[in-house]
Amino acid sequence: MLILIPLISCVLIAFSIGSNDTSNAFGISIGAGIITFRKAVYLLGILVFIGAILQGRNVMRTVGRELVVLNMEILSISLFVSALVIIIANWKRLPVSSHQAIIGSLVGSAFAFGSVVRLDTLIKIVESWILSPVGALVLAIIVYRVMEIAFRRLPVFKVESILRTLLILNGIIIAYNTGANELATALGAIVCYGILSPLQAAVMGTIMLWLGAFLLSERVVETVGKGITSLDAFSGFSAQFAAGISVFIFTTLGMPVSTTYCIIGGIIGVGILKGVGTIKSDLLKKIMLSWVATPILTFGICCVIAKILISLSYV
Repeated sequence: MLILIPLISCVLIAFSIGSNDTSNAFGISIGAGIITFRKAVYLLGILVFIGAILQGRNVMRTVGRELVVLNMEILSISLFVSALVIIIANWKRLPVSSHQAIIGSLVGSAFAFGSVVRLDTLIKIVESWILSPVGALVLAIIVYRVMEIAFRRLPVFKVESILRTLLILNGIIIAYNTGANELATALGAIVCYGILSPLQAAVMGTIMLWLGAFLLSERVVETVGKGITSLDAFSGFSAQFAAGISVFIFTTLGMPVSTTYCIIGGIIGVGILKGVGTIKSDLLKKIMLSWVATPILTFGICCVIAKILISLSYV
């Protein structure tokens, strides 16, 4: 029966990723009126599955094998707490990193049980969390400037037509990354522990992610697509392209990074070019607080729960 806890938790996490991450792939395109919400969700499901199958094992290996030494107790506590925190954060309409919740939970549970935590892997993951959105920010600024020069002599209607197409292509890249990185992070522990095969996990995870996107993701699409700064097709492409490239690079390296925060990094880069005053600082502060608080919170909760269970086992 204990095996049901990590399985159900992974189902809930995948569902929550879907509710949160349609905004990452197509939030800007939806906000700019380039694609409808319903079409974006169907496209997301297909590409997430492809990403999980083709490239998901890199991140699965990092999370499920190279970070901590797992047992069923660590697996159950960490995934249950991760699912709970992600669901609550999504309900509060904050773009939250499922990676941070899962990594914090795994490390907290393993620490409490005295299991091996590989600090070199953890340091690489934390470095990736910092470098990936910063890289997206810088790249967004470069792309924006290059495009200004490249499109300067083109008619406005021609530029808009090209950008609308490019935004959809960027959404495809990020949706692929969602399967190869976001979903892979959620499924890595149960795959590496042998509960499900990679194919079984990809099918189950994709179905639940799609359902989450279809039923709930419009809440976060509004926040990311329109809430941080005003986006047109030109600036939207720069932000999304930068985020897609950044996530793809770290996915190839096997690092679980947040698509959410890479997108936000790209949007901030564009906002800086358009004028710092266009960035809604209050919302940005809440997002940054979530970035810091999520891994700390999940680490602490898992530590406490694990310690309680250990003490009860000796009673």
